[in-house]
Amino acid sequence: MTDNPTPDAVRAALPADVPGTADPGDGELALRLDRDHVFHSWSAQASLAPLAIAGGLGCEVWDFDGRRYLDFSSQLVNTNVGHRHPAVVAAIQAQADVLPTVAPAHANLTRGLAARAIVAHAPAEMSKVFFTNGGADANENAMRLARAHTGRDKILSAYRSYHGNTGAAVVATGDWRRVPNEFARGHVHFFGPYLYRTEFWATTPEEESERALYHLQRVIEAEGPASVAAVLLETVVGTGGVLVPPPGYLAGVRALCDRHGILLILDEVMAGFGRTGAWFAFDHVGVRPDLVTFAKGVNSGYVPVGGVILSDEVAATFDERVFPGGLTYSGHPLAMASIVATLTAMEADCVVEHAARIGADVLGPGLAALADRHPVVGEVRGLGVFWALELVADRTTREPLPAAAMARLKRALLDRGLLPFLADNRIHVVPPCVVTTAEVERALAIYDEALTVIDKELHA
Repeated sequence: MTDNPTPDAVRAALPADVPGTADPGDGELALRLDRDHVFHSWSAQASLAPLAIAGGLGCEVWDFDGRRYLDFSSQLVNTNVGHRHPAVVAAIQAQADVLPTVAPAHANLTRGLAARAIVAHAPAEMSKVFFTNGGADANENAMRLARAHTGRDKILSAYRSYHGNTGAAVVATGDWRRVPNEFARGHVHFFGPYLYRTEFWATTPEEESERALYHLQRVIEAEGPASVAAVLLETVVGTGGVLVPPPGYLAGVRALCDRHGILLILDEVMAGFGRTGAWFAFDHVGVRPDLVTFAKGVNSGYVPVGGVILSDEVAATFDERVFPGGLTYSGHPLAMASIVATLTAMEADCVVEHAARIGADVLGPGLAALADRHPVVGEVRGLGVFWALELVADRTTREPLPAAAMARLKRALLDRGLLPFLADNRIHVVPPCVVTTAEVERALAIYDEALTVIDKELHA
């Protein structure tokens, strides 16, 4: 693709909500209505002060006062083709004119086209898609499929993971959000590889992989292999730190699953559809899962949607047997139209290849240079347009940067015109897959300035 994925013609045809023309009074109204009536997720409500977004285009958003922000959060790591892609917007509008909704029991052409477009990028012998409303219920139904297919109960997943906020998905999740929500049964957790903060006293990626695999093997043996339906893994851990698995790890998990008749579910909700510079993150290592969950990047989040790609073997289980699951909006036509348009645009514009090049040639080296300049950066990791800077108060002890300093860093980034994704002691650097070299360089300069502020505070 070209290095300017938003055509000049699109910029020239912008509607009246471009920066400088939005009404600041509407921004005040948006904030007042939000605080009066909107209950936010994962938050104590009283202290919230959300940013009111008036509009967006490509890799930028703006507020009602006309301030522009580079969106290096991709909202929740989902706007892979950027904001307001004209082809995707037009497809949603056209579908609304034809058939804005239809029950999932009916055949629908747009749904069939979307499923075909998805499996075109899946491994061989994975030809069916079950559509859901998002990533959480994709994981929910993948676990249901695995249990029904194997006749087993237990799901093994990593402590450092996030799989969604529905009943079983949040219990499969490993982070703190699991603990107040543990009402589902049959879930067991294990430690995945994370060399920077190794649980296994490893000193190399190879040691970390080998020891993490041995740990998983022992968990399977201790739980009883015949009781385990599936291992559920984020191919690249997302919210938990952008953890790219070390060499041999995913292949080793596949081998363990095969040895014991366990299904492998790879959660590609955040990593899939270009984020890592490949259509799926598992493409980097050639591992074939039994079930793949997706959402987010499949349509850049323009309409809520997710799904499960099934191996033909798992799908055949339900040829003569009822699958005990379904959703009113499964395969909703507006979402399906947005998928077809998104994947068509990504293919035509070589967006996945562009994300790989930007990561390898511009973003990765730029972040490594930041680490060289700033003692607060403990580690840089990632690939494609999926990166994290792990920030520390001390590089020797690797003590995480405190929450108060992270809050000041967020403010410094916003003040300089960058919308960040911060999690714990990390900056997740996750721009749209269509980000340009110039936009990356602009963002790197902003990160540089903001990190300088924190460095000075720590080493004054």
